[in-house]
Amino acid sequence: MTWYTVLVLAVAAERLAELVVARRNTRWSLARGGVESGREHYPAMVALHTALLAGCLAEVHLSDRPFPPVLGWVMVAAVVAAQALRWWCIRTLGPRWNTRVIVVPGLPRVTGGPYRWLSHPNYVAVAAEGIALPLVHGAWLTALVFTALNAALMVVRIRCEDGALARLPALDARA
Repeated sequence: MTWYTVLVLAVAAERLAELVVARRNTRWSLARGGVESGREHYPAMVALHTALLAGCLAEVHLSDRPFPPVLGWVMVAAVVAAQALRWWCIRTLGPRWNTRVIVVPGLPRVTGGPYRWLSHPNYVAVAAEGIALPLVHGAWLTALVFTALNAALMVVRIRCEDGALARLPALDARA
């Protein structure tokens, strides 16, 4: 097992940790009247993120991709930065962070942390990781395919989130 395989498995373990946090936060949100949106695109998102990890390993091992030292180490730093940004988002949103789109009526929109500068900083982390993780070891095809598919999915996802947040006053009026 190469160090790159260990890196990809570490990212996979981090993703599993996210799912544990998301499950806990889902229970918290639903217990407070949270409303879920976007269920129909969630399975595609899970499949795409799983395919990213599998694609990284498959392309590197099956195509015998070499480690490009300069690009590789820069991309390792980008992967680490993406993880840091993701966990900053998770910490900033607290129990409201989720892998699903669940909005709790009556709670104000979060404007601190990275949300001070960006509406969707977690997706910046996802995009950066989707490029950087494959390129650590020269898996340019995986980076290209993931980035294209992720861009299409993010159009759907961001519209879904923005729509859910825009409906908050209407949800509050019914409460």
